[in-house]
Amino acid sequence: MKDFPIPVRTIGPGSQPEEEELAYMPMPQGMETFRAPALPEPEDLAAHHLARAALRDALSQLEAVCREGGNRRTALDGLAPGDLALVNQVLGEGEVSALVRHEGTPARELRVQESVFAGVWRIVGSLDGVVASDSIEVGAIPDALKAVAREDVAPEVPRWSGPLPPNVQNAPALLAEIEDHWRAWVPGRPAQVINLTLLPMSVEDIGFLDHHLGTGRVLILSRGYGNCRISNTRMPNCWRVVYYNSQDVVILNTVEVGDLPEVAQAAREDLEDSHERLAEVLQWIESA
Repeated sequence: MKDFPIPVRTIGPGSQPEEEELAYMPMPQGMETFRAPALPEPEDLAAHHLARAALRDALSQLEAVCREGGNRRTALDGLAPGDLALVNQVLGEGEVSALVRHEGTPARELRVQESVFAGVWRIVGSLDGVVASDSIEVGAIPDALKAVAREDVAPEVPRWSGPLPPNVQNAPALLAEIEDHWRAWVPGRPAQVINLTLLPMSVEDIGFLDHHLGTGRVLILSRGYGNCRISNTRMPNCWRVVYYNSQDVVILNTVEVGDLPEVAQAAREDLEDSHERLAEVLQWIESA
């Protein structure tokens, strides 16, 4: 009998060499949800009439925004420390915060903190570290963030001439695409999102891209699901949006062309829900 000309190979479970287990990037594990503020004792509320009046006004402004849209403010300037502490305790801290720094003398800074009620924001402006203005603003996103982003737009688009830096290959073509998007974008049109994570971009490509887009003065942080860092560029309606997992590893890197990234904004449903929740809190305060 002659040898069988085709080698016999066993098949089935256990017959193949074992491969290493796939290593998946950790995804965000936690998600911020509404947590009712820890309210003070009734006897601590009795003397704080100005704080209660400010909160009632904020509720009224929120009702108007839910009905008519736009943004409205309640001034907190002049409140005594005890009244201001009560307002801070009732509002708490939500998942979105922002910082705007203005260069020059005196040093100007605007700090924005969303409360636990989505769409209800604390806006504090300072000069050389001293508080100069304090208010509650209700709306999808504070108007100041959009205004500063518009002010940051460069007078002209930077153009590169000469040979490209080492390892820069795809960024110039991508910059041309981004420019087409922001030139064509008009208010009301859905945002255009360019996902850099899915593109063959080197570290040098990303640096070249960011250098030409420029960096503005608006920095927004959102902790809704993982962490998200949003900053405006020097191009019109153009934003850099980077998502991180719970280990601070980048999981999504994008350029977004639009009014302002929706991840930082409160939706209409959020505003309506906040009105209902804030009304319940104020009802408890008034009955104390």
